[in-house]
Amino acid sequence: MPLLVEHGAAVSTAQIAKAAGIGEATIFRAFADKDELLDACVVAALRNDHVLAELDAVPLDQPLAARLTEAAATLHAYLGRMGAVIGAVHAAGRRGERGTPRDRAATGDRATATEHTRQAVIRLLEPDRAALRLPVEELAAVFLGMLFGRRGAPGGEAPIETLVDVFLHGVVDGRESAR
Repeated sequence: MPLLVEHGAAVSTAQIAKAAGIGEATIFRAFADKDELLDACVVAALRNDHVLAELDAVPLDQPLAARLTEAAATLHAYLGRMGAVIGAVHAAGRRGERGTPRDRAATGDRATATEHTRQAVIRLLEPDRAALRLPVEELAAVFLGMLFGRRGAPGGEAPIETLVDVFLHGVVDGRESAR
């Protein structure tokens, strides 16, 4: 995947084999052709199981801001990797995924992946449930909406720390009431 991001779909199977430390013919024992290899890269980029494991590893004894900052950084990195791989494949003029039903099953459906991500964020919010103004289930959806919505926003992306600060403290300065 890093070679695909760096070189786009023009990356050669020779480059991939060299980076993997294998012979080029070995690639074609696993993949019928380069298109199938590119499809496998897209499937791998869409998988979120490693992201869920990273979110589950965030220590719950940290302050809430630290937990959410770590979660936001993890999710932001995932979105970046996913976007780079899919963008490289699409830039080469490939629009559809030819993946097999087995490949599609490996990525899971979008709704399931989204729900697992939401549940991971709920776990991060749970230790502070009593101090929060809204239910953790609702706050998880708001947090993810803020994070996912920041990609491609006019004027660029707000830093993750700013997103977490606004999420936790709002937009009104406590020294002055909003008009």
